[in-house]
Amino acid sequence: VQLQASGGGLVQAGGSLRLSCAASGDTFTAYAVGWFRQAPGKEREFVAAITRFTGTTDYADSVKGRFTISRDNAKKMVYLQMNSLKPEDTAVYYCAAAPWLTRLLDKYDYWGQGTQVTVSS
Repeated sequence: VQLQASGGGLVQAGGSLRLSCAASGDTFTAYAVGWFRQAPGKEREFVAAITRFTGTTDYADSVKGRFTISRDNAKKMVYLQMNSLKPEDTAVYYCAAAPWLTRLLDKYDYWGQGTQVTVSS
């Protein structure tokens, strides 16, 4: 499966953005999908993930209650709705696919290119 992330941009603190992850290939529904982010000088970190069919989700504590992950299997899309954005959310955001719901970066087999999110104070 190939993934392409989009939707990043510059937003003021308190604002919202919706990231999209478009998948190609016939095996999209074989994978859970996660979002990760990497700020300058920091390691890539887990943000959110969603299972293949049941819609079970998992969120990092830092984004819980502010971010919502969803997927549309018919459209082969995964979304990350980000509300109440903070300057510390500034990072490059990546979507990735794994065989099951996990926070472990090394379990994700396929990665999209990143999309930059910048939150100004």
